Amino acid sequence: MLCSISALNAATGEVRWKSYTIPDEAKPVRKNAQGVQLWGPSGAGVWSSPAVDTKRGVVYITTGDAYSDPAGSTSDAFMAFDIKTGKLLWTRQVTSGDAFNVACGLPEAFRVNCPEGKGPDHDFGSSPILVDLPNGRRALIAGQKSGVVHAVDPDRGGEILWQTRVGKGSALGGVQWGSSYDGRRVYVALSDVIPETSGTAAGPSVTIGQTPPSNNTGGGLFALDPASGQIVWTTPHPGCGDKPGCSPAQSAAVTAIPGIVFSGGIDGHLRAYSSDKGAIVWDVDTAQPYKTVNGVTGNGGSLDGPGPVVVGGMVFVNSGYAFVSGKPGNVLLAFSVDGR
Repeated sequence: MLCSISALNAATGEVRWKSYTIPDEAKPVRKNAQGVQLWGPSGAGVWSSPAVDTKRGVVYITTGDAYSDPAGSTSDAFMAFDIKTGKLLWTRQVTSGDAFNVACGLPEAFRVNCPEGKGPDHDFGSSPILVDLPNGRRALIAGQKSGVVHAVDPDRGGEILWQTRVGKGSALGGVQWGSSYDGRRVYVALSDVIPETSGTAAGPSVTIGQTPPSNNTGGGLFALDPASGQIVWTTPHPGCGDKPGCSPAQSAAVTAIPGIVFSGGIDGHLRAYSSDKGAIVWDVDTAQPYKTVNGVTGNGGSLDGPGPVVVGGMVFVNSGYAFVSGKPGNVLLAFSVDGR
């Protein structure tokens, strides 16, 4: 599989250019246990939205891991493309040799297409954030499933400015989805839903889909100084106690407005934090039944993937995400900004 980024004409949908994240042509690598020829490199999918630099005329993306051996030099990386032509300008890889696919999390008999390295599956699921720094330089900042938040210089070929670890990381851990920036700080939520994900080189040999969540692993919101990467404050997840099936992981993308940061959790809670010191201002449990406006039976569940949307004095969030340790649900919820 080859993954790519495309530029479309917004009015007509015409493809103006298309550039692949792995420029190398795939070649035969080895045959699996069933005698099927495997090819590589492949993968380096784009799991998030690009960042557009109108000043320089550049589009920046972050990439996922490789899906087959050998892992290319553009997997788990920042990449920059010319906005007019799609020409690759530079790439900065932060984890090398990371080849993984879903076969690695299946029972042993079904792992024939799993790459030999088995991960660690430390994709970027977060979009890069373009930030102006006080010293006149700029930074591209993104969190990775490794548990590390990276800042690179977009004007110096992706030179690494700083790297800050906020979690242990795993195939479903670290920083899972997007972070946020309010002009002063970068806000990052920690997943670490399972300490060591099954199927990877570091994890136990059990099926990913059957791996139970931990009541004590993961969770928390971090505020980072974009210039230095220093952690300004951190607020741990309030805790699950002995509640069965509860995970403190905070995987959903983070949303920031002046004074407040919103972060959703696998436990179904949507929390609003003070951007100044990280205090939890309000906390709503969305994992419950609802009487919906269109009469359909509604239930909330885990908050994962996309973050809350704030517009017109309202906060909108999807509740329900049944993946791995997540709880299913089917509602779109609308709150006032005070959580009522």
